[in-house]
Amino acid sequence: MARSIWMTQVRPMRADARRNYERLLKVAAEAFAEHGEGASLDDIAKRAGVGSGTLYRHFPTRQALLEAAYVDRVEGFARRADELARELPPGQALTEWLYELCVGTIQVRGMKTLLGSAVTDGGSTVLTACGTHVRGAAERLVSAARAEGSLRGDVEPVELLRLAHGVAGAAELADGGGESIRRYLTLLTEGLRG
Repeated sequence: MARSIWMTQVRPMRADARRNYERLLKVAAEAFAEHGEGASLDDIAKRAGVGSGTLYRHFPTRQALLEAAYVDRVEGFARRADELARELPPGQALTEWLYELCVGTIQVRGMKTLLGSAVTDGGSTVLTACGTHVRGAAERLVSAARAEGSLRGDVEPVELLRLAHGVAGAAELADGGGESIRRYLTLLTEGLRG
């Protein structure tokens, strides 16, 4: 039996639902910036002027809301990787991108948790759109750096992302604002050269 066309198409969001969605994203980004990824979802719904049910209808999990609130920033990291690849030699482009990624991880509260999805094992964990963007950028930069000989051939992109995640955490512990990131990345990348 053939399925009706209306059963396979996604209906566009009503205007009021679209406004609620946009308002929730705006308020969520503000709340995550103020309180980190642990911001109260009930408070976000209240500040957006909607009920908790509306929030969960649009964003069934905290991770889904966090990703939706920051997807533009993460896509920006991926675009920046491509810009750096055009402007700098591959090894330098990779190091500069890792630096900018680490700085962004520290400066934008909630980003560390969100980007954690890019560094988990793919096994049973569903890779989010944000994780896919970051991994794709890392894969492109790592591939070019390997081909150039500025990065060991056995270094996998996800390993480098995990190490960068650790560098951001270490810099945050050391000085709170990330001033140590360049030094830690230099120590890291010198040990990864081909």
